Parts: sequence; structure tokens; C-alpha cells
Amino acid sequence: MKHAIIVAHPNPQGLSLEIAHAYARAAGQLGHACVTRDLYRTGFDPCLRAEEIPGPNGYRCGADAQRERDLIADANVFAFVYPFWFNAPPAILKGYVDRVFSMGFGYEPAPGGTQPLLDGKRLISITTSGAPDHWVKETAALDTLRQGFDRHVAAVCGLTVADHLHFGGIVPGITAESVKEILDAVREAVRKIFDPILYQIA
Repeated sequence: MKHAIIVAHPNPQGLSLEIAHAYARAAGQLGHACVTRDLYRTGFDPCLRAEEIPGPNGYRCGADAQRERDLIADANVFAFVYPFWFNAPPAILKGYVDRVFSMGFGYEPAPGGTQPLLDGKRLISITTSGAPDHWVKETAALDTLRQGFDRHVAAVCGLTVADHLHFGGIVPGITAESVKEILDAVREAVRKIFDPILYQIA
């Protein structure tokens, strides 16, 4: 099994990158392969170009978006790791989905609409926010994101949503103990979701 870990946070020492590394290590311990796409460090351009929009004259995938497609095409799992900003994914991640998971990769034309191209693959999201968990729950912020982003992307592309882990209250000065608890929870989720038999034995 191969995991494409797509992480979007400008701080290279931030929690999102730590989560991505913890996820990769846990998957590696299961014998799975991982490729991590650190969108800020790679300088991915999230701006959709006019020629990339399907139209009467077809469309043309940008060279940089095509490179991303080539890198993650054989992944069985797409893991998105990012913070809530205005209760939504960062623009760079939304642009990645717009340009990479679009026509020719996530779906193709079909009579009356489109046909998913990623059937049998899975999507997992791991998000953080400065807002505490109770606020995220009470305002339905997480439910809204799950419906409008996770489930929509999954439906268009044919993916199965494996899970959405969210950790609130991520503020400056967060304790090392709290960070450890979060990373432990990520590692446990990877084991539970992707090797449930081994998880139950352990």
C-alpha cells in the first residue's frame, strides 16, 4: 500500500509537519510506502490557469500539476494534513486539489457529467485549529468541512473517506505533552485504519 501525504502549512517547525512525519513513520512500520508532498516547501503554485479549465476546446494540465500527478498516481491513500483557516483548508491545498485532482486525474468526461477515476482509493484528513474542540463541534465547523470538502472531493473522484481526525486548541505555547498525545493519536489511527487485524492483536 502507498500513501500520498499532502501537507499544507507555512511553518516548517509547525505541528502539521510533525503530524505528517508521525503518519509516515506509522505507515512505514506497517510496511507501507509513503510519498510526502510539502506544498509550501516545494513552492507549489495553487493558481488554476485558464487553459486548465475543461471547455469546448479541451483542457491542458500544467507541467507542475502533471509532475504531482505522476508522483502520487500509484497511491492507495491520500492523506491531507492542514490547519483550519476561516474554517476551510489553506488556499494552497485547495489550489492543489483544483489543479491536481481535476479532469484527467480525479475524474474524466462521461455522458451527462463526469466519471470518477480514483475508485478503490481512500482519503483521510488530519486537521488542527486554534479554536478548542468544543467550539468546532458546537458551531458545526468540522461537520461543514467534512461535507463540503472531504465528502465532495471523495464523491467526485470516487474515493472512500477513511476518517477525519481533528485536534483543536493548537495555540502558541502548547505543551510538549499535548503534542505527544496528538502524535500518538495519529499513529494509533494509522494502525487502526490501515491494519485493523494487527491493531487488535497489539
